[in-house]
Amino acid sequence: MYLVIRTASDPIRILPEVRAAVRSLDPDVPLGEVATMDARLAGSLSATRFELFLFGAFAGLAIGLAGVGIYGVMSYSVRLRLPEMGIRMALGAASRDVLKMVFRRGLQIGIAGIASGVILAGALTRLMSTLLFGVKAIDILTFAGAASVLFAVTAAASFIPSRRAAQTDPLNVLRAE
Repeated sequence: MYLVIRTASDPIRILPEVRAAVRSLDPDVPLGEVATMDARLAGSLSATRFELFLFGAFAGLAIGLAGVGIYGVMSYSVRLRLPEMGIRMALGAASRDVLKMVFRRGLQIGIAGIASGVILAGALTRLMSTLLFGVKAIDILTFAGAASVLFAVTAAASFIPSRRAAQTDPLNVLRAE
């Protein structure tokens, strides 16, 4: 059995008065655990909060891994194409043209991945619909937000190798070959 009291003051401060009032009604009723409503609510939501924390941590880890993977693939691609870029720059291509070419390719690959991910996520949300609170199975804002974050990660991970490609010295690249 629970007794709930609403008060405008500090609930712990009125605890002796509450105990006295209960004892005056029935001295045999034990008053066991006393807690505020905030503490009770926090206790009942602790498992859900932990699950949401884990979801968030794994989502952050996934975004970090996606960024590292995109950066690695782009760096490798740039390294393989350095002779081509050296020749382009030796023939008159501006650094900004090389930067745009490599950056655009990274964004194209990223957009293709994001599009396929959104399509698969849309199909798989039906399986996770019991875990969703306050959003529909296909929530446009959630999908747009996730796609925007992934696009920003793709852009950042593609820019660094693109800049490195644009800063290559054509003479050194051609000598190495």
